[in-house]
Amino acid sequence: MGTDLPLFPVQASSVAPSVDHLVYFLLAVAVFFSVGIFLSIFYFAIRYRRRSESEVPAPVEGIMSLEILWSVIPFGLTMIMFAWGATVFFEISRPPDDAQQIYVIGKQWMWKLQHMEGQREINELHIPVGQAVKLTMTSEDVIHDFFVPAFRTKADVLPGRYTTTWFKPVRPGKYHLFCSQYCGTNHYAMIGWVYVMEPQDYQAWLSGGATGSLASSGEKLFQTFACANCHHLSGAPGRGPDLRNLYGTDVELADGAHVKFDEDYIRESILNPSAKVAKGYQPIMPTFQGLVTEENLLQLIEYIKSLTPKEARPGVGAAAATPARKSAKQ
Repeated sequence: MGTDLPLFPVQASSVAPSVDHLVYFLLAVAVFFSVGIFLSIFYFAIRYRRRSESEVPAPVEGIMSLEILWSVIPFGLTMIMFAWGATVFFEISRPPDDAQQIYVIGKQWMWKLQHMEGQREINELHIPVGQAVKLTMTSEDVIHDFFVPAFRTKADVLPGRYTTTWFKPVRPGKYHLFCSQYCGTNHYAMIGWVYVMEPQDYQAWLSGGATGSLASSGEKLFQTFACANCHHLSGAPGRGPDLRNLYGTDVELADGAHVKFDEDYIRESILNPSAKVAKGYQPIMPTFQGLVTEENLLQLIEYIKSLTPKEARPGVGAAAATPARKSAKQ
């Protein structure tokens, strides 16, 4: 329904029909009441117009049943909209566990994308049809907005933090990618394309040109910056915590608070390590602000994440039943 109308892009993702059906319902309600109100205004203006100077309108008394009716009907409609909208929101805000991970960096005025296998793209994104894709996004400068109309996907891309969105393409093809947040004088040029490919074609594309996975590149940076001098990965005590098996667990801080050991926490640990000092460690780690790029941060994050096997992460598989290991940050 509506896929052939020029005002509606093709439904190319698994969530697109759900979003469109909600939009159609909202439009139908808005049109119904708009037309009804305007027709009523015209009808009552003519039907109850004053016909002479001496005419005195009859007094009007309230009708309780009518008062209840025009209160209950709008309330019921708004509750339907709320429940329906909440259902769609939860659907599009929770990526599946098996979603393919891709990192996105917005920069005036381009999109930089990197696959876990090491493939890098500029203003283009190649993905397989039928596979859920999770995007972890950040900005190098100002607020951007990742918008693929055919997927009904639009999410803010913010400097200094990571945001996520996901979609599952269901139709092979070439689809527009826009920045829908005004980000500067060349905002109009911050466009690109999403190529949805058959799985075998995607694997062929993926196998060419990669220079190593994100995690392997992060491991090299980990050694280059001598991180292992403090973060021993052998189990021996160090000035910083052993980073193995920490991703997804809770971090107890010196002030007694707890934070989750996730992408944002690792990023802050690298750029501003004294912001949240872990219990049992001294704030001696130097900042790497200005020494690492956004791409370097993503590589380091993926390497640190790789030190925790997926099956050992809290909430995944059998690990969900085990207590989270208390972690620490230098």
